[in-house]
Amino acid sequence: MFTYLTGRLVQSVTVLTVMSFAIYWLMGLMPGDPIDLMISANPELTSEDSSRLRALHGLDVPVVERYWNWLTAALGGDLGFSRLHAKPVLGVIIPALGNTVILLGSSFVFSILIAIPMGVFAAARQNTRLDYAINLFSFLAISVPSFWLALLMISLFSVTLGLLPAGGTETIGVDSLADKAKFLLLPVATLTLLSLGSQARFTRAEMIQILRQDYIRTARSKGVPESGVIFRHALRNAFIPVVTIIALDFGYLFSGALTIEIVFAFPGMGKLIFDAIMGNDFNLAMVALLFATTMTLAGNLIADLAYCALDPRITYGTRAP
Repeated sequence: MFTYLTGRLVQSVTVLTVMSFAIYWLMGLMPGDPIDLMISANPELTSEDSSRLRALHGLDVPVVERYWNWLTAALGGDLGFSRLHAKPVLGVIIPALGNTVILLGSSFVFSILIAIPMGVFAAARQNTRLDYAINLFSFLAISVPSFWLALLMISLFSVTLGLLPAGGTETIGVDSLADKAKFLLLPVATLTLLSLGSQARFTRAEMIQILRQDYIRTARSKGVPESGVIFRHALRNAFIPVVTIIALDFGYLFSGALTIEIVFAFPGMGKLIFDAIMGNDFNLAMVALLFATTMTLAGNLIADLAYCALDPRITYGTRAP
């Protein structure tokens, strides 16, 4: 296990290094930089002032050297300063990351708790009305555009019924858990509905394949109750590929559902990354994107480790002779 974890750590560091350079290089290709914005905002600045400012901020050297300067500073704990928010990058990311964990983490848990039973029941009752209904709902959830569903939820529950707020995180002047939960209901419900389809369909497909295996027929022939066959024998084996899909959603969790956060005016990681890129806030965009990459790698590692718990035959030690 130690050898496996060491190898994965080396791979993760390599991926993060390559990704950081790719993101830094792509940021450098974007039209306009902070110096150009300063010059356009102050017509009294001359070309000599521009050259002096570029030299002061290290923008007059090749991109590889600029990247190395940024990397050494980041490894030393200096992640830079956010131009848009006028504060250190870490001070901007932590609140947005907390909002994303609450919003998308809630929808992530709810979608798993709902989608997996849906897939199991559809597989256990294949070609019945329940199966057809779950399939139809899953296809609708997969096909519907996220922005359209978000606008529909706002139109129904906020505009027509007036039950829930259309966006934001809390009522001004009100600091209570119930008030914050009220603002979370619509975006969490929207994201949960969007995630249900793919997870339910994948669970159903894996369960159908497992239920056709010989050991399932053997368990039934020995008189094992149908509930025991499904939940003790079939579901545990079907979980192994399903965990992979859940791990991929884990990375999506921390990168943020950009469309949903914009429609509901929710200050999470997705909206933060979008605003940083559009505002040429290079430091903030760099660190936020690397956060998303790190969480994706962590999700994949957690999924790999979960395989051992689901199937004891899977090990990460040395190969048997």
